Order: sequence, then C-alpha cells, then structure tokens
Amino acid sequence: MSPWLTVVGIGEDGYGGLGKQARRALLGAERVFGSPRQLELLPPCLKAVRLGWPSPFSVNPVLALRGSPVCVLASGDPMLFGVGATLARQVAAEELQVLPAPSSYSLAAARLGWPLQEVVTLSVVARPVAALSAQLFSGVRLLVLSNDASSPAAIAALLRERGFGPSRMTVLEHLGGSAERRLHGTAQDWADEAIADLNLVAIDCLAAADTPRLSRLAGLPDSAFNHDGQLTKRDVRAITLARLAPQPGELLWDVGAGSGSIGIEWMRAHPSCRALAIESDDGRQQLIEHNRDALGVPGLQLVRGRAPQALEGLERPDAIFIGGGVTRENVLATCWDQLRPGGRLVANAVTLQSELALVQWREQFGGELTRIHIAQAQPLGEFDTWRQALPITLLEAVKPFDA
Repeated sequence: MSPWLTVVGIGEDGYGGLGKQARRALLGAERVFGSPRQLELLPPCLKAVRLGWPSPFSVNPVLALRGSPVCVLASGDPMLFGVGATLARQVAAEELQVLPAPSSYSLAAARLGWPLQEVVTLSVVARPVAALSAQLFSGVRLLVLSNDASSPAAIAALLRERGFGPSRMTVLEHLGGSAERRLHGTAQDWADEAIADLNLVAIDCLAAADTPRLSRLAGLPDSAFNHDGQLTKRDVRAITLARLAPQPGELLWDVGAGSGSIGIEWMRAHPSCRALAIESDDGRQQLIEHNRDALGVPGLQLVRGRAPQALEGLERPDAIFIGGGVTRENVLATCWDQLRPGGRLVANAVTLQSELALVQWREQFGGELTRIHIAQAQPLGEFDTWRQALPITLLEAVKPFDA
C-alpha cells in the first residue's frame, strides 16, 4: 500500500525551502491541512483545498479522508513535539510518509554552536512552564520551544524564582527565515521587550551561590518540600524509592500522599514516569500542588479522596507506595488487587498497629520486612549525642505474574 498521507515539515523559508519530494506531495494532494501561518507559505499554484485545524485541535478531519491524497503541514521536524507524532499513533506506517525539515532545535544549536546531543530539548507549547524546574542544574543547556511571545519572560521569572537568575538566555525568533533575530540577556536582568510569537529560548543554566542543590537521585532534602510534618523523611524516602525502583513510563500510586514527596521523586527519576497522589486532607492537597510545580513535575495527578474508596476506577499501577492508612480496612487488599502483575508494593509503618497489619499481610501474601533505624547527631549541652528517629517498618512485595 502506498502512503495516502504525507506530513511535510516546512520552515520559515516556506515553499522555496522544500525539497522535490515535499513539493511533489503538495502538488498531488487534494487537501492540505495546516495552521493559517503555514498555509500562507504555500504558492497560489497549488490546487489542493487548504484547511485549517479545528478548535479544539483534532486530527479527526484528516483521518476521515483516509485513502485520498492528503498533506499535513508541520513546523520543522513533524516527529519532534509535532503533529507527525500524533498521526503516527493512529495511522499505519505503510500509509504515512513524513518529510522533515530542520527542527527549531537543530537550527538553534547550529546558530549557537551547541552540540545537540549535549542539550536538553523541551517544549512549553500548551505545557506548564513549571516542568522546566526538574531540568535546572548548573552547566546544563536547555532549548525550549515557546508557546508564544510571553514565554521568555515567564521562563526568566521561573529561573529567578528557582535560584537560577545568573543563567544566560538567548531568544531566537523566526529561525530559518528572513526575519530571524536573536536577543541576549540573563534571567535576573531580562527585559520585557516585544518578542515574536514564534520563538525558541536557549538557556545556559547557572545557579546562584546560595541555591539549594537538588539531585535527580532519590532523597531530596526535606527542606525542598513544603509540609505539615506529614513527610517521608529524606533517608527513609531514598530507601523507599530504591525499593519502588521507578522505570521509564511506569505509573505509581502514592496512597496517603501527605506532601507528595514519594510521587514527586518518582516522576523526577525519568520524564516519562507518571504518578497519582491520593490524599484526602485539603491542606495537604494544596501542599502537593505547590511541591509538584516547585520541583518540576506539574503532571503529577492529584486524586482528592480517601483510600480505598478513592482508588476505584483509577488506572492500574506498576508500583504502589502506602505511606498512611495501612490499618484502614481493605486498603492493602485493594492496592494488591489493583497492582499489575510483576508490580511492586511498598508500605511504611510507624505505629505498632500499622506494623502488625504489615506482618499479618506478609504472612498471607509474602514479601520482605525491613526495619529502618536512623539517628542524627544533635547537641546535648556542650557535647553532641545521637537522637534516634522513630523506627520505620518497611514492607516490600512483588506481585507474581500468575496472581
């Protein structure tokens, strides 16, 4: 079967910058879809009917024309944060051909002399700017596709708020076109001047001297989270996440999430990790919302409710952490039942009653119990002594594939 759908990457240089294959596809198409800006780049000689995207955006009008010659215009590389990726999920490979142009990332890297394989590429097109927070480390270079003209100022404000005001920023407008322009500055001194909607922000990250050091590894400082005392402390959190073992694309239920620290650190482990934070307390729900944005994982989904009732109808997870409520009727049983085969369940207990619940559950279903004792050196008069934190009993169980 020959492809009926062609996705053409088109740059700021318009039709003149397209190769022969892309021009041939456009000349042979009956209909061409694209944004108004992209459609205006086409010459009058094209006979195809020009169609703008519906609002809200949908590729259904394209799919409805299956079998007839159709072209879709995309900016630069259609498979990089583009409509090509969306269509490829719904159209078989043999029915689709994609003809990419240089992406904005490639053009920006070429202008700046940045090796593209050493750069983190991000997009805030219809995405929260807060997601950048998880990528902020001194020495890291970011290329960020902007949503519109307001994005550079919003990014500069975020960098200042996160302690990265000294970072150098370059805004590149209309890359690859005759109106291409660059603006330079630092986040702390960024001027709110007129910027084109079509722009990309390059960031050379540099933290201020007093900025807290936040690693991607498990065990962020407790001070990184706003909390009311309901927080899995740093060392226990690191041990717990090591047992949960996040992998790309996996989903975690953080049950009795408190301040959301386990779910947040799970998502920071890899950009494709997902988490649901289940919490019934209104105040803690607000803490979770603050912490997820501050630590760069705005995609963490807050489920407002109390387990086990709030667990009904949720997507089945690959891992579950129970930080509170193990003594509540059916919480452990419901979590185990909903966990995917091969998934990991980790539960922490502090009280005698919750510890007994874990012991009884283990006798029936198996797993491993670990006792965690942590002490910290603290002043005692003129000297120091060890202050013992409350011991934690940790249950880890892996669900059999035949369960």
